[in-house]
Amino acid sequence: MTTESEEKALRYRRAQSVSKAEEITEQEKKVRKLQLDKPIHTPRDSLFSWSSEFNDFTGLVNWGFLMLSVGGVRLGLENFLKYGLRVNPLEWIVVLTGYNEGDRSQYPSVILIVFSIVPIVLSLLIEKGIAVDLIPNKFGIILQITHLLLMVLLPIAVLHYRGNDFSFVGITSVCMLYLIIFLKLWSYTQTNYWCRLGLKKKYSDTKLRRQSLSAPNWNELVSADQEQSKEDLINDTPAAARLTKYPDNLNLKDLVYFMLAPTLCYELNFPRTARIRKRFVIKRVLELFFGINLALALFQQWMIPTITNSVETFTKMDPIRITERLLKLAVPNHLLWLCFFYLTFHSFLNLMGELLQFADRKFYGDWWNANNISVFWSTWNMPVHMWAVRHVYKPITGMGFSKFNAGIVVFAISALFHEYLVSVPLQMFRIWAFLGMMAQPPLAVISRTAEIRLGPRWGNIMVWSSLILGQPLAIMMYYHDYAMLHFKPTPEVP
Repeated sequence: MTTESEEKALRYRRAQSVSKAEEITEQEKKVRKLQLDKPIHTPRDSLFSWSSEFNDFTGLVNWGFLMLSVGGVRLGLENFLKYGLRVNPLEWIVVLTGYNEGDRSQYPSVILIVFSIVPIVLSLLIEKGIAVDLIPNKFGIILQITHLLLMVLLPIAVLHYRGNDFSFVGITSVCMLYLIIFLKLWSYTQTNYWCRLGLKKKYSDTKLRRQSLSAPNWNELVSADQEQSKEDLINDTPAAARLTKYPDNLNLKDLVYFMLAPTLCYELNFPRTARIRKRFVIKRVLELFFGINLALALFQQWMIPTITNSVETFTKMDPIRITERLLKLAVPNHLLWLCFFYLTFHSFLNLMGELLQFADRKFYGDWWNANNISVFWSTWNMPVHMWAVRHVYKPITGMGFSKFNAGIVVFAISALFHEYLVSVPLQMFRIWAFLGMMAQPPLAVISRTAEIRLGPRWGNIMVWSSLILGQPLAIMMYYHDYAMLHFKPTPEVP
């Protein structure tokens, strides 16, 4: 056993040894400076070593940008020499209007788009009927669920009987619109249900307090009065006086605003901006105009020939040729996907948010830095992510199910929606989009394992790889099946 004095001496010697080592290092520096051979070497790490703490790679980023530009120009020239100039804005108008397809006189897609007002108004009428006790609560919920399911199945039924009258762009727009309305009305119905439960609970609590006055339990009575006084104080503030409360929100103006707002989650009181910025609106409009034209030109000039020439390759199931076609399609498809992301989540949703003075503009997170698949899916499409968390994930976990099971249900619903948006317009049922979405949970586990064991950089590389290679594979599979059903494949251009 060491005494207290010995411990103090030991600590002193240790402290002295550390300071002495530092002094030796400083002395070595001074001595080296005084040497006659004029030394220039010092202990340093190479810049590419992690221990160097060097992080300024601006020049390499510029080099990468130039190399991508050179490669893109080369691919563009190759495409032009092989196929000629295929960009034709007049064909865009023909395809988008469906003038060369289907029934030129009735435009059934336009009729279905106009008819979408009916389920919106019907949902409002059901909610008002439940609020005034005209419709029993349980029966009203069943009525809303049935109404929503019939609404989303309506395009499928109409397409089954009048499939030849629809253009591809027209029925795709109809399916997208009806799916968005379905998600919005789901949120609208469920939020109003929560409000009714809250009012019912508040009424029952008030009734219990009144009953407790006859035979009071003083501790419970005092705490209840304190909570009530706090609530009354909050409700008496000017801000609370301006808030819309249930069932005052059940009117057509409120519902139409929600249908146009850039969100899928309904609230009685959305955050609002003070004014509309005209310069901001003009910028977003110009972005949409030039961006849509660029995307259509890329699709017409680059993607269509590549997809068309891949049919025979997939028919022969030649792995090497399939890989070559997949890599060839990956670049234009990824560029189009990036254009779609920017135009939709930044330009269009910000434009709608500005015009409607909708203050919550977080439509996307920094998904490009995602280190695993789970982070990507929770950041790249924030409106859908917030809807899934609020209306599917939390209710399921609130019922006692595990987070894993709730996540699987979320991906299963998303997979059904993706398949709906692809199979219905193509008028053929395949499961490639469904399987692609259901493959995301295992990919999330793999990418998370790579992030933990190999580092965040490898997890991010896996995310980018799935985006660049996964989408063109699904596109070629769908186009192959569509071509086999509708027309004979043409000889492949090398």
